Amino acid sequence: MKRSESMTRRMVIALTSVVALSWLIASSLGIMVMQDEFAEIFDSGVQETADRLLPLIADDLKERSPEAERHLVQPASGTEYLTYQLRDREGEVVLRSHDSDAEPFDVPLAPGFADTDTQRIYTVVTADGNLYLQMADAFANRREAIVEAGTALILPLLLLIPASMIAVILVVRRTLAPVQSLRDEIGTKDSGNMVPVDDTHLPAELHPIARSVNLLLERLRAALESERAFASNSAHELRTPIAGALAQAQRLQADIPAEFAPRVGQIERSLSHLAQLAEKLLQMSRAEAGIGASETDVDLLPVVELVVEDIGRSDIGEKRIQFHLSPEGSLHGRVNPDAYGIVVRNLLENALVHSPKGSLVDVYIDEDNGLRVVNAGAIVEKSLLPKLTTRFTRGATEATGSGLGLAIVHNLVEQMGGSLGLSSPASGREDGFEARIALPER
Repeated sequence: MKRSESMTRRMVIALTSVVALSWLIASSLGIMVMQDEFAEIFDSGVQETADRLLPLIADDLKERSPEAERHLVQPASGTEYLTYQLRDREGEVVLRSHDSDAEPFDVPLAPGFADTDTQRIYTVVTADGNLYLQMADAFANRREAIVEAGTALILPLLLLIPASMIAVILVVRRTLAPVQSLRDEIGTKDSGNMVPVDDTHLPAELHPIARSVNLLLERLRAALESERAFASNSAHELRTPIAGALAQAQRLQADIPAEFAPRVGQIERSLSHLAQLAEKLLQMSRAEAGIGASETDVDLLPVVELVVEDIGRSDIGEKRIQFHLSPEGSLHGRVNPDAYGIVVRNLLENALVHSPKGSLVDVYIDEDNGLRVVNAGAIVEKSLLPKLTTRFTRGATEATGSGLGLAIVHNLVEQMGGSLGLSSPASGREDGFEARIALPER
């Protein structure tokens, strides 16, 4: 089964991706704009430097004093950001900065900008046209500025992505908290809990959902109550007339001629079966009413002993039930004693009815807060075991029954928070049937 994807996860991924993508697009556009603006700024700086420097150099060359010559050609120290060459009309280098190449720049002697593979060069000429000053700015300087500016824009993205994820997670979880609360509250609804969903704390967007759920719960509650009331009332109303009819059939059997005895016996068996069915329907009605759980911890061992003793006095259970209590065995849980009594009674009746006549039925109280009922009999197919807890489902047997016993047990055990295990053959045997009730331990 494919695991459903979390809505929170999808929103976190989507919002974080949108934020990161938007930042990348904005950074890219910013870098493109900065590249054009930086080019203009660098060109302006080169042009302004060349325009200011040429008159100064020309004046110094006119003086031609040894001090001036030494001042102009004396090597400087450090790295130059801009380099220059002063060339004459023939293109010879008259003066150059200390970081400039000795060879003339590979650009024409014409005023304005010109590019080489590595530099952008601006040329300015004196009024008489005898001297040309060429100021060079390396493209590497411009690329370095762009890279540093771009890094300053993109680098915060490394912190922005996890920070955005954390912020989005917090915001989304807080925003979806009412949805989570509504989901949890709806998840608690079953046949034993149909209290309307509380919508007072829900935002306006969820009110229609809560209202629809409450309407559905109300209709379902009414339907279940009607069904339970019908089953319960029917069982109650049938008890008295069935018991009366059964008593009359038994008296009639003693008074009528022998030739009519088989027919009256058939009527008596049918009435007995009808009485058992009415009893099971009443138990099923009580089970569906959610009577299994209790808020207090109860010692269930006396309940088991009472039911074993009661059924042991009946015709079908006389001298057939063996009770085994482990030295450390005990039974306890937050369980309704009446409900647990119904569970034990149905398991014992099921074991007695479906085992060979006169065979023993063993009841074990284990040390792990569990109860086992084991009986002899033919092996039940493994594929059929899960179906036995379905209403009106019976195995391949000629024994009388309604097919409700294990369904009632399964329903009540689930309400108790326990589990019902069925196995055939029984543990340690080559045949038989075993039913095990496991309740949560303290």
